[in-house]
Amino acid sequence: MTSHVRRAHATPSVRLFVRKLARQSGAELKRAGRAFSAGGAHLFGVRIPSAASALYGPRGLRLLLNIACVLLVLSLPLSAAAASAKSAGIPETTTLATVATIGTADAAPRVSTTARGLPAGTRDPSTAISEGTRPVVTRVIAKDDTLSTMANYYNVSIDAIAYSNGIDSEDTVLHIGQELLIPPAEGALYTVKDGDTVQSVAGKFEVQPDAIMSWNRIYFEPEHFAPGQLIFVPDAKVPAVKRAEAPRTIGAPLRAGQLPPRTGRLSWPVNGVITQYFWWGHTGVDIAAPYGTPLVASDDGVVVATGWVAVGGLRVCVQHSGGFKTCDYHTSAVYVSVGQEVKRGQVIAAIGLTGVTTGPHVHWEVWLNGVQVNGLDY
Repeated sequence: MTSHVRRAHATPSVRLFVRKLARQSGAELKRAGRAFSAGGAHLFGVRIPSAASALYGPRGLRLLLNIACVLLVLSLPLSAAAASAKSAGIPETTTLATVATIGTADAAPRVSTTARGLPAGTRDPSTAISEGTRPVVTRVIAKDDTLSTMANYYNVSIDAIAYSNGIDSEDTVLHIGQELLIPPAEGALYTVKDGDTVQSVAGKFEVQPDAIMSWNRIYFEPEHFAPGQLIFVPDAKVPAVKRAEAPRTIGAPLRAGQLPPRTGRLSWPVNGVITQYFWWGHTGVDIAAPYGTPLVASDDGVVVATGWVAVGGLRVCVQHSGGFKTCDYHTSAVYVSVGQEVKRGQVIAAIGLTGVTTGPHVHWEVWLNGVQVNGLDY
C-alpha cells in the first residue's frame, strides 16, 4: 500500500502555499465576523491572536513580527530627524541641501551642532580666495614693454620678474607676443624639482619653510609641492639682474640761460615718510613709499644724469636754476632722458629697491653750487 510521507526537507511550492493561505484566510475571516458580534473585547483579546496563530502558524507569526520590527527600526532615524528639525525651527520638508546651507552668513569656518547632535555646516564649502592674495599673472609682451615698466605696473621688483623668468640681464630682448610670468608679490616663482623638499627650497631662498607652506597651501594640499609644480616663495632673496643702462651725464655745466627759472622752494619728490634725515654721515634725505610710487621733479629744470651707479642703484639728477641740483637714487625706473627739460611735479622716475637698500624708498640728494646740503632747508 502506498502511504503519503511528509518529508521535513521538502521545499514547499509557493503557489500551493498562497492557495492554502487564501483558503484559510477566507474561513477564518468568516469565523471572525461571526465572533465579532459576541463582543469586541473577546474578539481582540482572544479571537484575533488565535486566528493569526491558526492562519500563519508559529513561523508565519514570527515572520510578521520580525518584519514589523524591521520597519519600526528603519523609521526611527526619519522620526528623529523630523523631531530635530522641528525643535531647531526648520520646516519638516527641509531637504539635506537646505540644512547644509543654513547659517552661511556666518563667515566663521566652523561646524555647528543642532539639537540631538546632528551636524550642520555653517558656511559654503566652495573654496574662496583670500583677500590680498594675487594670482600669478601671465603677461603678453606688447610694444614698449620693458622689465622696468612691468615692475612699476605690477608693484614688484625687476629682480623678482627677471628671476622668475630666467632672465639674468636687463638688456635681454623682449619680443612682442612673448609671455612672462609675473609673481604675485615680492619673491620668486620656482618650479619644484625631483629631490626638493620644503626645507631645501626655503634654505635656497633664505626664507622660513612656514612661509612656503602657508602661501602655497601645502598644509592642506601636499600635491602642490610635487615635482613640476610652480610655487611662489614670498620674500625670497634672488640675485640682482645685471643692469643694462649705462650712466649718462651732461659733460659741461649748464649756463643760467639754458635753465628755466625757479618756481619757489624745492618740493619733496614723493609724499612719503622720512626714515633718515640729512647729517654729516648721510648725504641726503631718505623718504619711504610703496614700491613703484611715482617720483616727481622738485622744480623746473633739465635732466643732467641718469643710469646705474654703485650703492645708489638706478638714479636720475635734475639741474635747476640758482646752482641747485637734485638727485633721486634707488629708483625702479627712470622715465626721462639726459638733456630733457622737465617741469615741477612732472613724473621722472619710480620708487624702487635698486642699489644697497633695505626697503623701497628714495635717497633724495640736493646740491648747491657743488656742495651737498639739506634739501629740507630749501
